[in-house]
Amino acid sequence: MPELKETKAQRVERLKRAKNPWDHLDEIRQFARDGFDSIPPEWLGTYFRPWGIYTQGDGVGVIGGKNGEGKAVPYFMVRIRIPNGLLTSEQARTIADLSDHFGNGVADITVRQNIQLHWVRVENLPELLERLWSVGLRTTGACGDVTRNITGCPLAGVHAHEIADVSSLALALDKELAGNPDFYNLPRKFKITITACPDWCSYPEINDISFTATVRNSPGAAPSGFEGAGFDFSSSSTSHQSPVTNHSVGFSLRIAGGLSTEPHLAVKLNAFIRWEQVLPVARAIAEVFRESEVLRQSRDRARMKFLFLQHGWTADSFLAAIESKLGYKLDPAAPEQLPASIHRDHLGVIPQKQPGLFTIGASVIRGRITPAQIRVAADLAEHHGDGHLRATLMQNLLLINIPESRVTSVVQELTANGLPVETNAFVRGTVACTGSEFCKLALTETKSYARWLTEQLEERFPGYQEDIKLHITGCPNSCGQHWIADIGIEGKKIKQDGKMVDAYYFCVGGSVGQFAAIARPVGYRCAADEVPNAITRLLAHFHAQRHRAEPLQKFLARQSTDSLRSILSGQPAAQTEFAVRDLPSDRVPHSIEDRP
Repeated sequence: MPELKETKAQRVERLKRAKNPWDHLDEIRQFARDGFDSIPPEWLGTYFRPWGIYTQGDGVGVIGGKNGEGKAVPYFMVRIRIPNGLLTSEQARTIADLSDHFGNGVADITVRQNIQLHWVRVENLPELLERLWSVGLRTTGACGDVTRNITGCPLAGVHAHEIADVSSLALALDKELAGNPDFYNLPRKFKITITACPDWCSYPEINDISFTATVRNSPGAAPSGFEGAGFDFSSSSTSHQSPVTNHSVGFSLRIAGGLSTEPHLAVKLNAFIRWEQVLPVARAIAEVFRESEVLRQSRDRARMKFLFLQHGWTADSFLAAIESKLGYKLDPAAPEQLPASIHRDHLGVIPQKQPGLFTIGASVIRGRITPAQIRVAADLAEHHGDGHLRATLMQNLLLINIPESRVTSVVQELTANGLPVETNAFVRGTVACTGSEFCKLALTETKSYARWLTEQLEERFPGYQEDIKLHITGCPNSCGQHWIADIGIEGKKIKQDGKMVDAYYFCVGGSVGQFAAIARPVGYRCAADEVPNAITRLLAHFHAQRHRAEPLQKFLARQSTDSLRSILSGQPAAQTEFAVRDLPSDRVPHSIEDRP
């Protein structure tokens, strides 16, 4: 009987069982001494990832390789884990120095509040890691089949309308699950967010676990001192009691959200999670996920959402599994207010709950920031504030605790250094994944394209300030989150004049909050240089046909798919070829997903 060939999933599971790479820093140091050619395939393909390290593509993307993956060069992307986006000026300067010295001056803020470097050589990895550790930063768990960076509202502790400062819980979750060898070998990546932001800026709808703060009446609850507005949580990091007197601050619980090629909005469970229950509940869910052998059979069906999409799990059955782990019943869910606003970026000058202090949110165009810009932001935070910065999930940067008398000068300095505080709606609403510049899975280049596209749209609609979310992703994996955008464009290749050129497929009408919905594939794609014309037609039609002050998302929702395809193409639907949202002929790999 012929020997059965080991599947990709079986190989990865075997390698993960054989070794936890967090225990083998000595091997990374040896690779640094011996050079790139000494690195075995299992490290390049599996073991580097839980360290937050990926091999870098050759700039061509998936087209230049085989089996659905492009060619690698002897350089690495290194992703730095930043829980809740909380940064000190010292940490920011260290990142700037590392980008300068080891990363060709390239740094990207990601959609999970990480910062990632590129062009890193294996010879420099040990020093890079040690310098990060020296300022309290790390890379472990930023990639791989582990708990990813814990996200939260970047205004935690200073938001004028937050229910409570829950950043201490984000840090506690990070300590409990991230880098914890008990949760090294999960079926796939595992994403958690916790927020008390009324705008839900950390996108609970698309996380594996989402805790969103809510309040229920519970006379007699004692305060516990979660009062800090800065980054020092030493007085509260070990306390998990509700911070609001005469009320019980707790959380709604959603699970199994995710995007990629098969998007799934998180499912709300009938549970009210008390403050002190957050850690045990998160751990229980992680254990349920870890023990699911059915999710280990296929790499592209291994996210927790597939328990719901393919294996018959429901909100009730998942809640029962959590309670079985906990050994007690959770209270039923409390009422909550879903946000209606589109922008969740906290850009601009924002009054804090601390009288006389302001947050200043600067736009980092397409998420790419230079070492010089990082140093400027760090200096301004230190000289005018208290030395704290925040990375956001819209790939931007905030300075907090700026006195009112210093606001104008800080805004001017940021703007003068290419970090505008006031910008047009296209720049504000645009997100772009890493793209083929560095990613081995991407079909299209996205970062420079995002800058060009926003410039084109601003030229056509000068001063445009309508709420709009325009997300650009270079392949079907949706690292640019195009499924939750008003206008989401997904990278493709098409033949034009005998040559393969970058193209984009349109998905429109995605939303979160009260009107949460997955964007609709409308059957229209075009060459990348035609995208501004298509968007121009769509926005012009919107402004001509909208009902009163109707927002774009409602306008899109009441259009038929044929109508949208016709508007985008500029031709009657019957004369516009319906483009199927084709996936690559090879099964879309997920081994290097989440580049941004």
